[in-house]
Amino acid sequence: QVQLVESGGGLVQAGGALRLSCAASGRTFSMYVMGWFRQAPGKEREFVAAIGRSGGSGSTYYADSVEGRFTISRDNAKNTVYLQMNSLKPEDTAVYYCAAAPRLVIVGTGYDYWGQGTHVTVSS
Repeated sequence: QVQLVESGGGLVQAGGALRLSCAASGRTFSMYVMGWFRQAPGKEREFVAAIGRSGGSGSTYYADSVEGRFTISRDNAKNTVYLQMNSLKPEDTAVYYCAAAPRLVIVGTGYDYWGQGTHVTVSS
């Protein structure tokens, strides 16, 4: 069992930056691939980014819409995954969720554990 708690959301102007954090409970954090998803009002949940178990170079994956602006990283010693979001746009407004999966997938159904979400609002 893994419990996930996101933090770091808030209100930011377009062009600004935020860093989301997701703290995981348990001692098996490093066994999971970690992902970030988001859901905007009236839209379906969508994949944002994922990172492999070790977090090494070459193990990160991004949606086209955030590639080059967002960076996912993890600190297995702290049981935490991060999402650094730069050059934010109004269309990035959503509830952001972190999730844990046993293997690398970019669809939400592949993730076993989910956090409660943190709100990000980007004003124009």
